[in-house]
Amino acid sequence: MPRVRVVRDDDQLGIMETREAQRIADEATLDLVEVAPAADPPVVRIMDYGKFKYEQAKKERESRKSSKHSALREVRMRVKIDEHDIAFKARTARKLLAEGDKVKISVMFRAREITHPEVGRDLLDRFYERISDVANVERSPAMEGRMLSMVVMGDPRAFAAQAAALLGETEPATESEPEAAVSSGAGSSGAEPEVASTPEPEPASAAAGDA
Repeated sequence: MPRVRVVRDDDQLGIMETREAQRIADEATLDLVEVAPAADPPVVRIMDYGKFKYEQAKKERESRKSSKHSALREVRMRVKIDEHDIAFKARTARKLLAEGDKVKISVMFRAREITHPEVGRDLLDRFYERISDVANVERSPAMEGRMLSMVVMGDPRAFAAQAAALLGETEPATESEPEAAVSSGAGSSGAEPEVASTPEPEPASAAAGDA
């Protein structure tokens, strides 16, 4: 393809020789990517192709996360649990919420402990304080046999805000997938992140043993 129509960002640079388009891309440390090969002349875009692929993968990952069905996971505690274990189980709950699961938080009563349900309710309140910045209560505390349980779900906006603050990222502009890269310059950076699927098991204890 000796001549191409060149686009950079929102600017039309016009029709030029492919070599000239490649020179402009090289000087900007970017890539020359063919986006419309069937056009006459073909259309190419000067862009950071590696960054584009990374952002596309990020969008697909977020789309899969929002469309998947939430699993119900469970974190269990004994009435007599120390603050260190509460903190550990709260971190477990935050991790599960970040993965898109709902979390059932349960306090188990032994023997005569069940005669003081207010102790369990206080424990749930203290636990929720540790995750309230990223969680919303879906079901208030209620007795289930010898356990007092509540169900919480993650707040996607809170997790998104935390991620943006941590990474210093802004939401990338939407752009269609180029069909092929004509060449790769020094601007090709960023690797496509690994995306792991999250299973959807029946309610199960998510903590490493009961405290």
